[in-house]
Amino acid sequence: MPPKRTRAPKKLQQEHELDHIDRRLLELLRNDARMTNQALSENLGVAPSTCLARVKALQQAGVIRRFTVEVDPRALGRGIEALISVRLRPGARQQMAAFGETLKNVPEVTQYFFVGGMDDFLIHVTARDTDHIRQFVLEHLSADPVVATTHTSLVFEHVSGLASL
Repeated sequence: MPPKRTRAPKKLQQEHELDHIDRRLLELLRNDARMTNQALSENLGVAPSTCLARVKALQQAGVIRRFTVEVDPRALGRGIEALISVRLRPGARQQMAAFGETLKNVPEVTQYFFVGGMDDFLIHVTARDTDHIRQFVLEHLSADPVVATTHTSLVFEHVSGLASL
């Protein structure tokens, strides 16, 4: 089953004011989404029922969108990562949504961003080696008639989960 893709944040289902307990709860879950309710409540200094109610409220409000696992690409035989900027042809702007949809089914694509500025998409890929990245660009980007240009940058270090709460 292909991984679930996260879309750009939508407006929260309801306004949810985050207090210091909610922020700490989110920080704990960001560091370990598998942390038990008991461990969360102990860390927060609240009753387990209160902790569970807060997690459910954060989910219902759309603050917590999903729980996930981050897999080291090297464990899958993909020891190199790249960020590829893509600019579509001016006449192909109406095909942006379709282009994004095709990226969802390509195994090398771990995430992509529809961006403003000089480029239209920023694609994060994992691959076995540079030849694999080259093949990806040739088959999935350069061969696509809607693509005008690409620019590939190799990733030397990938640090995630730094957003402050």
